[in-house]
Amino acid sequence: MSDLDNRIEAMYQADRRGAWFFVAALWVVILFVLFMSWPHIPDPGVRIVVVIAAAAVLIFNTASMAAMLRHYAEDKRFIYSLDIQHLDTMKKER
Repeated sequence: MSDLDNRIEAMYQADRRGAWFFVAALWVVILFVLFMSWPHIPDPGVRIVVVIAAAAVLIFNTASMAAMLRHYAEDKRFIYSLDIQHLDTMKKER
């Protein structure tokens, strides 16, 4: 592997870790808010709506993050080589 390929892979893996960290954080926050607000929702119909809305947010955001990472994996050479090129240019200009 060339140095560029190693840098591309390192950037991709860092973005991947960050994306899944944010997904995990979203799950924790949504479930925490749901748990803490549950006793304050007396109407069973509203509870069902809140659970469905929370599930929709979690499912769609998780799916969109997975799709984004799949796209990044397919085009990572193009995406990250541009980033690396700009980072190297900025470094030279300093």
